[in-house]
Amino acid sequence: MSYSTAQIRNVALVGHPGAGKTTLFEALLHAGGAIQTAGTVERGNTVSDFDPIEKQRGHSIDAAIASIDHAAAGQQLVHVNLIDTPGYPDFRGPTLSALAAVETVAIVVDAASGVEYGTRRMMERARERNLCRVVVVNKIDHEGVDCARVLEELREQFGPEVLPLNLPADGGKRVVDCFGQSQGESDLGPVADWHQKIIDQVVEINETVMDHYLDLGEGGLSGQELHDAFEQCLREGHLLPVCFVSARGGVGVKELLGIAERLFPHPGEANAPAFVRGAGAQAQPVEARPDPDAHVIADVFRIVNDPFVGKLGIFRVYQGTVRKDSQLFVDDGRKPFKVAHLFKLKGKEHVEVAQAVPGDIAAVAKVEDLHFDAVLHDSHDEDQIHLAPLDFPRPMFGLAVEAASKGQEQKLSTALHKLAEEDPCFRVEHEAETNEVVVRGLSDLHLRINLDRLKDRHGVEVATRPPRIAYRETVSAKAEGHHRHKKQTGGAGQFGEVFLRIEPLPRGQGFEFVDEVKGGTIPGQFLPAVEKGVRQVLHGGAIAGYPMQDVRVIVYDGKHHPVDSKEVAFVAAGKKAFLEAVAKARPQVLEPIVDLDVAAPEQNMGDISGGLAGKRARINGTDAAKGGEIVIKAQVPLSELEGYAAELKSITAGRGRYSLDFSHYEPVPSQVQQRLVDAYKPRAEED
Repeated sequence: MSYSTAQIRNVALVGHPGAGKTTLFEALLHAGGAIQTAGTVERGNTVSDFDPIEKQRGHSIDAAIASIDHAAAGQQLVHVNLIDTPGYPDFRGPTLSALAAVETVAIVVDAASGVEYGTRRMMERARERNLCRVVVVNKIDHEGVDCARVLEELREQFGPEVLPLNLPADGGKRVVDCFGQSQGESDLGPVADWHQKIIDQVVEINETVMDHYLDLGEGGLSGQELHDAFEQCLREGHLLPVCFVSARGGVGVKELLGIAERLFPHPGEANAPAFVRGAGAQAQPVEARPDPDAHVIADVFRIVNDPFVGKLGIFRVYQGTVRKDSQLFVDDGRKPFKVAHLFKLKGKEHVEVAQAVPGDIAAVAKVEDLHFDAVLHDSHDEDQIHLAPLDFPRPMFGLAVEAASKGQEQKLSTALHKLAEEDPCFRVEHEAETNEVVVRGLSDLHLRINLDRLKDRHGVEVATRPPRIAYRETVSAKAEGHHRHKKQTGGAGQFGEVFLRIEPLPRGQGFEFVDEVKGGTIPGQFLPAVEKGVRQVLHGGAIAGYPMQDVRVIVYDGKHHPVDSKEVAFVAAGKKAFLEAVAKARPQVLEPIVDLDVAAPEQNMGDISGGLAGKRARINGTDAAKGGEIVIKAQVPLSELEGYAAELKSITAGRGRYSLDFSHYEPVPSQVQQRLVDAYKPRAEED
């Protein structure tokens, strides 16, 4: 079925766990004619939750995509790409990845629970990405629901720009339009009152529309003027519209689909994607135009290793047209690949198509070079172009893993690599100091799900244990160091002498190497050798065996010998001079501090807070959730959280959960540092 960019709408459903995103996804697909019958989470037959683990647990773990081709009476066809995303913070990777592929984010809110922690988090994430935001209040027909209170809470939390496009009526059994009409009654009072508020909000964004409105009244505004002003309000965050639905009961679902078709922006109207050419300070903004005849620019926002079709790269086209049998480059690759098959997705199904126009979402299979955030293009004019990176949380929860059976080491490595390709918040690291393979995720649940997939999908069972904590070393004062390296063994000798200063850098600044040598006392060709010696200490640590950071090294003097000076001599001299300086510079061991969010029943708050206090935690506050639940926010040393999953499960009878985000590094207490230093037994090294 053929369609243009102007006929496309890309919408991600996000929100707090349990808000009903998957049920709404099913209801919209059914209302748009994409499926015959809406499935349910309880029966495990939904389009989006097709993974066996999702069916078993009853909630989404990955983002799922499906499309609707729908034409209202007398209207042109609209192609809606819907993405259903996980609500649990443990699975934020797929949710945040979806934000790179859409213009509109629909934040789904449970009418019984109102604004929750996940609501605020996703509202902020969408605002940061400059995306159009819409609130969908779900479950309006549930007993005891107070939609007026929910709307008031939304306006209190997110501002007066929160205004309804429709209103519940007859106790949530139907909805009435309050944007396109001004007559009638609703559960929230006269339709005319809310109609006036939203019209006033929409017309004031555009001077021309405002003038027409003041001169001629609402009747003097054309439909196109109202649409353009509404779309501008969404783009600029001047309006945050609210739609009321009951996904399970079907109330307001067709109306929501109609609103998406008529009022949500198409890819040519929304805020331009943030593409840049180059990296770092030299990066320059690049405009990707939704022109079907221009060079192709597409971004891979999801990787799926499908057991039947192989590696699947799901991408959003920003410019140009991707056609079957065309050739594309991956990033700055020299060799193109052929698009042998081009797919649209419908949950786990793959439907082959002939082309994907700007704004569309499609997939290619069996291209091994594909990776998350890869840019696909058809001309070397687009080399070095990439989308501004998403700000993913840093995975801090770790487990050291090894194959439970001998001979499966390579199979384990391959399987872990595939899992890491699919989830940007799941990482696999090899710790050289301990020769451990460590997997890191956002929580204990996040890791357990991935280890289950290791077994179910790839047939690999692993043994796990807590990993070594990623401590770091630094210095807290300025100091100087000096070393003369001299060896004479009968033939040509070794000679190098280095004088250097060190000083601490602000936390997170890394390492700087500064050359202040005057008069050629250390010839230029030997300065890289001095830096190499310094970096050996940075990598292996000076006092406790952990990598060193946040230090500036200034080499200002030295001596050389015209015959005996060699690179190896200056490596050794630089290393020993740096170690001497570190010993004088009040060295410190730093530990990772994480932001911890614990969601649990309110009655367990005292036990949880007391337990955290014994872990050197700083509790920053609590966030009341509905249903008798609270979210405790704290900053805690990562080393104190070993075994916390079992502890929290015991305290809350299995109802508590938590997630981690890396916050910063800070010095460990003196007694902890002494213990780490005492435990470090560096191997003696021969000069």
